[in-house]
Amino acid sequence: METTLEDNKAENAVVIELAGKTEIADFLVIASGASKRHVGAMADHLQRSLKGMGVKRLAVEGNIQCDWVLIDAGDVIVHLFRPEVREFYNLEKIWIAPSAEPLAGFSV
Repeated sequence: METTLEDNKAENAVVIELAGKTEIADFLVIASGASKRHVGAMADHLQRSLKGMGVKRLAVEGNIQCDWVLIDAGDVIVHLFRPEVREFYNLEKIWIAPSAEPLAGFSV
């Protein structure tokens, strides 16, 4: 899957391990495309690749607008964004663990 995104010139691809954080999936992949057309093409190629790998349960949302396409492949969920939409929703902030440093002025 990573090769497919690389081959399609995905920008700023991030893989986040979800094991132990949630039961919805084991991995979350987030990547950007330069335009709606780019996001749509990446989503199409990725779906074909996943089907070719034998993934049977594949759900896709957002293919019509192509601002944000979500591909649910079971243990892996892929989010493909236009850069502005990715920045607005900032999914990385939600799923990546915060640093262990205490907040300034906050004590327990």
